Amino acid sequence: MKILIVEDEPDLARDIAAYLSGESYLCEFAANYEEALEKIDVYSYDCILLDIMLPGGTGINILEELRKQNKQDGVIIISAKNAIEDKIRGLQIGADDYLAKPFHLSELAARIHSLIRRKQFDTTNIITQHELQIDLLAKLVMVEGQEVPLTRKEFDLLLYFVSNKNRVISKAAIAEKLSGDLADMFDNYDFVYAHVKNLKRKLQEAGYGNYLKTIYGSGYKWEI
Repeated sequence: MKILIVEDEPDLARDIAAYLSGESYLCEFAANYEEALEKIDVYSYDCILLDIMLPGGTGINILEELRKQNKQDGVIIISAKNAIEDKIRGLQIGADDYLAKPFHLSELAARIHSLIRRKQFDTTNIITQHELQIDLLAKLVMVEGQEVPLTRKEFDLLLYFVSNKNRVISKAAIAEKLSGDLADMFDNYDFVYAHVKNLKRKLQEAGYGNYLKTIYGSGYKWEI
């Protein structure tokens, strides 16, 4: 799961990233308005943590741009400004949640999990597809009651496929999902092939229904 932290306080941004990385999130940063605009123009995120007061502009303008582009990234406003009008304005434009500073990092992580679960998995913590069961909280994958040991990236990749079932996903999109903006630095997508191959092998060995299909020349599809 990929998170964008739009925050101009470097210590707070690092603290948030350190905590969320421990919860298996991939974190990226934007420290000002222009950086945030560039990020949302090029990439998509499972959740954006958006400060209202930014050098060069406001988080409200970032949110307006997201919704103008019809992007469905989840947004949690985090701001020291606790004025009710800011909260109302952000929620009216399309923010999913609002958290006033200071806050506990554990509460932030819980709200991120709740937002992603609500937007991608219909509020459930347990995803079941035929013989396959995914526990979002425990980060466990079971096939016919047998645990399938996955790495963090394999687990994230499986969730990405399941939440985009019956859609062809390009290797470029998978590279961005797994590595964020670092994906632009790779000369090829061999690492994507390796992760997909390992995920497919582990699921096949456990006896799943072979839903992960290779679409030659295009990418992959989780076909249900």
